[in-house]
Amino acid sequence: MKILTVSDEECPALWDYYMPGRLQGYDLILSCGDLKSDYLSFLVTMARCPLLYVHGNHDGHYQNRPPEGCDNIDGHLVTYNGVRILGLGGCRRYRPGPHQYSDEEMRKRISRLRYQLWRAGGVDIVVTHAAPKDLGDDEDPAHWGFEALRELMDKYSPKYLVHGHVHMSYGTNVPRELIYNDTKVLNAYERHSFETEEGDYKPREFCQLIYKTRPPKREHPWGDVTL
Repeated sequence: MKILTVSDEECPALWDYYMPGRLQGYDLILSCGDLKSDYLSFLVTMARCPLLYVHGNHDGHYQNRPPEGCDNIDGHLVTYNGVRILGLGGCRRYRPGPHQYSDEEMRKRISRLRYQLWRAGGVDIVVTHAAPKDLGDDEDPAHWGFEALRELMDKYSPKYLVHGHVHMSYGTNVPRELIYNDTKVLNAYERHSFETEEGDYKPREFCQLIYKTRPPKREHPWGDVTL
């Protein structure tokens, strides 16, 4: 399963200078926040696969104009192709504004999801805006990472934690990938992709959101199109 991750800055090659076919082959798009609604709507339209997103600290405008055709997984555990995906948006509180939390508030957000995590037997991919503490975060208060996210990884050992918030343009020492125990920590700044195997988890709760794979291509009387 090929996954595209995006965050913080719109990629010119995927928007301003987009050429047909550049988004072919992706099975899923994950947005880690701080992107324009129109950009996410464009990506999901061109890629024709699900786009799941969490909020960044600059995404207050989503309340009035959310990305069309995309799914908000902030504070939810969802399943796509048997892969368990947890969304936890927002960053450390550093000024008045939405989608900002203290470490204890983030810890409480995770605690409210523990029953779902227990029922699912864990999580495979964690999608966040901020980085975990000391794992790809930065030294200024606005970009401090969450200790609560390290605790989450310690307890559930997800295969991946994908975050944004820390722009790789900040300096040459910003890592794209890090390894923490059994978890690969990925910085999704602008765009990044990775591949993972489909999972075998089948949700046992009817209230849990389930995302299916894109429909297969088949012949159409007016040409080769995806239906």
